[in-house]
Amino acid sequence: MVAGLGFVALSFLLLAAHALRGGDSGLCVFLLGSALLAFSRERWAGNVCGVLLGCGALLWLDKGTGLISLRIFTGGDWVRLAVIIGALFALTVFSAAYCFSPSGRERYNRSTENANYRSVIFLLSALLLETARAKVSFPILLADRFFPGWGRAEIFLLAFYGSWVGSKMFTPEGTPKIRSRIWAFFSVVFFGQLVLGLTGLDQFLMTGKLHLPIPALIVAGPVYRGSGFFMPVLFTVSVLLVGPAWCSYLCYIGAWDDYCSRRGNKKPAKDFNPRLVWVRLLLLIVVAGIAWKMRVIGISPVVAVWAAAQFGLISVVVMLVFSREMGMMVHCSTFCPMGIVSNLLGKLSPWRLKIANTCCKCMKCTNTCRYGALKPENIKAGRPGISCTLCGDCIPSCKGGSLGYKLPLLSPDISRKVFLTVVISLHTLFLGVARI
Repeated sequence: MVAGLGFVALSFLLLAAHALRGGDSGLCVFLLGSALLAFSRERWAGNVCGVLLGCGALLWLDKGTGLISLRIFTGGDWVRLAVIIGALFALTVFSAAYCFSPSGRERYNRSTENANYRSVIFLLSALLLETARAKVSFPILLADRFFPGWGRAEIFLLAFYGSWVGSKMFTPEGTPKIRSRIWAFFSVVFFGQLVLGLTGLDQFLMTGKLHLPIPALIVAGPVYRGSGFFMPVLFTVSVLLVGPAWCSYLCYIGAWDDYCSRRGNKKPAKDFNPRLVWVRLLLLIVVAGIAWKMRVIGISPVVAVWAAAQFGLISVVVMLVFSREMGMMVHCSTFCPMGIVSNLLGKLSPWRLKIANTCCKCMKCTNTCRYGALKPENIKAGRPGISCTLCGDCIPSCKGGSLGYKLPLLSPDISRKVFLTVVISLHTLFLGVARI
């Protein structure tokens, strides 16, 4: 067992040395972090190390064949190089196999219940962040902006953070305790970067071109400008992946409404009229119409920004007054135009929240829903109302297990874990790349 761990650590160190020799400091740190991860006893860490070493073996194979071909082409000695590369490849493959072998499973034997999901969160988060880093034409990660070439070091930290969040949220009571905290953390990071950018630290801004951080501008901005469809595309893709959970996990403003609704520990108002959620559709039409009219008649950007700012101020007032007073997310469920887009477009995603026919109508879930989606008529119908954002806060309140996520062909428990795996990975991605 000790020898196997030594081979795993040595494999990572050799890969880190190769990365450092190639001038990739960030990848070197990522691999050194992975070497430290190998000394953990948790099963998810063993899974991650095994997969990463499998990728490392492919790296040796790719680099080795290229170098050997070059030696053969130039007439140089390639046999010794082939032996060295072959040894490195064999060592890395053996180390990867050890992580999944009976001996490896004996070593990595802690926290096995949700280990596979935590492993996927780490790997998926790293893959999404690496893809964003590779595809965007400018440094998208803060580490690359302040320390060029160190982006993969940040990717390791963010992926580790994502796995840690998973360990907290996979527990039965985890979602209502942790979701609002990581959501608030994302909002603080998002707006903190905006504040630092406004003080003159341009590295904290996406491109240096400012726009108001108001969700309604995801639609109104491109309508007014006639261009700049990055945010609508990102919003649409996110909603197709996780449904209306964009509103309860990924929206930078929604965390404010969540905080206001929880002030004073008030239970959600029972006299909330579910029909009010459709006011957002009218507001969406009005906002888009005004933006289009401003473009047609040639309203200056200064006036357009001023008008958008007024809408943003009204949003804040709604949160501070109505959400706080009613113990509900009034802004998100009745005022935000993008909320209704998320709810309707989310119908195209596979995720659903279902109420089984075993429901005893105790109404405890109603007291936890701050979106007004679990009224008596919704429970009778067996599904939440249109304002549901799949936040999951209501699920632990159902002691009979009649309320849960539903994905085709999967049980509610597995559906919930798959859903959390995807949404936590997206949260990690947004934490790393989302900024003004």
